[in-house]
This record gives sequence, structure tokens and C-alpha cells, in this order.
Amino acid sequence: MDWMIGAVCASLVAGAAYAKKSLTLSGCLAAIMMGTIYYGAGNLFWFGTLLLFFITSTLLSRFRKERKQEMEKSYAKTGNRDAGQVMANGGMGMLLCLANWWVPHPAWMYAFIGVMATVTSDTWATEVGSLSRKPPRSVMTWKVLTPGASGGVSLLGSAAAALGGALIGLGAFVFAWISGIEQMNWLGWMLTGLIGGLAGAFADSYLGATVQKMYRCTVCGREVEVHEHCGHKTVRARGLSWMSNDLVNVLSSLIGGGIAIGIGSMLAL
Repeated sequence: MDWMIGAVCASLVAGAAYAKKSLTLSGCLAAIMMGTIYYGAGNLFWFGTLLLFFITSTLLSRFRKERKQEMEKSYAKTGNRDAGQVMANGGMGMLLCLANWWVPHPAWMYAFIGVMATVTSDTWATEVGSLSRKPPRSVMTWKVLTPGASGGVSLLGSAAAALGGALIGLGAFVFAWISGIEQMNWLGWMLTGLIGGLAGAFADSYLGATVQKMYRCTVCGREVEVHEHCGHKTVRARGLSWMSNDLVNVLSSLIGGGIAIGIGSMLAL
């Protein structure tokens, strides 16, 4: 029955997102599969936390969208998520949910909070930080960068990242309480999401500034993540040939999840 409930709920949410063009067809199908597993192998704790990330991030991607349109041309992924982006954001959490289904242990839940806090913090930092009136600075050199540049951070974006991670922690506390899971108080859950999310988000910026594959526009000279910009093909600028944006998301999620295991285990004592 739980698997059927998960399939129905996931289909309704993913179908609505597809209708609103927040998901491509492949993204919609991936989201249905993922949501079914999150609820079938888990419970509201897992499914609700995933839904909290997806809904808040989708709403933020539409907030003042007209001001973000120019910068979105530089990103490999935009608000219209495909299967690759859906899996990069939620696939790790799905594996943790399955692992907890097979061998239940609190560490899986703490890691899950860190992973979901990371993808939320990173998304919030991008969506809100892009509206900052001050240009971002390099996480490596602190030099001023052009808005939307990979590896850039801003005060507004960092504050949004912290808020997003904390929200995931608090949401997880509520869903855990409803599901009858008692591990930590609300402050412990919030700190696990906050610290894990910030660690993962800054790891994402570091990887973006150092090893992510980036291109340079031959027209405007801007460093971008896409193969085409300003109507022309871009050229390879830096980074490892296999280090895509999706892989950076996965690696930063692993870091955020690992940090969250340590924080959660310590606070649950």
C-alpha cells in the first residue's frame, strides 16, 4: 500500500510540475520513480523532506525570473529540470532511503538530511544570490566575479544557503515527529541541516572554482557551463573533462551528508 501511495502522490506532484514546465518529460518520469521509492521504502520523513526541497526550490526559481534570464544562459541546468538534474539532486537521498530500508540506522537519516540540505542550500544560494546588488566574489581568491560565474559567493547567497539548510532540518524534525521517529530535538535537526547544507554548498562552490569543466564564450568572453553562448559555440576554458555540473552536485552532496552524520551523531547523544 505504501508503494501505491508513493506512486500516486509522486505522479500528482511530478505531473503538476511538468504541466508548469518545471520538469521536462524525462525529469517528470524520474521524479515519479524517485518519489515512489522515497515513500514506499521510507515514509513521510523521507518523502516530505524531498517534497520540501522540490517545492521551495521551484518557487524560488520562478521568483523574479525575468532578472535571472541573462545569467541562466550561462548555466548548464535551468529551472526546467531534466532526469539528470533530478537524479543529481535526489538520487543520493534515494539510495540512502533504500539503505535504511534494508539496514535501518540513524546514520542514514543524518546523511539524508545533509544531502537534502546541501542541494537546497546550493539551489537557494543560486536563486537568491543572483539577485544580489553586489557582484559575487571567488571562493578561492575573493576577487570580484561576474554574476553567475561558477565558484562565486555572495553575502545574500550565503544567507539564503544557511536559511535553506536550516529549513530542511526543521522540516525533517516535523516529518520525523509525525512518522514517530525520535532521535533529536528540533534544534539538533536544524543544526544538522544548517551545518551540513552550508558545508555542501561551499564545497560545491569550491569544486566549481577549481575542477568543474567550464567553457568560454568567444563573443563576450564570459566563462560559462554551456556549449553555446551568444549564439556561438564556446571553447574549453578549464577544469577536468569529466567533471560536469551534475557530478559536482553529487560530490558536494556526499560532503554535506558526511558532515551531517558527524553533527547528527554528536547531537543525538
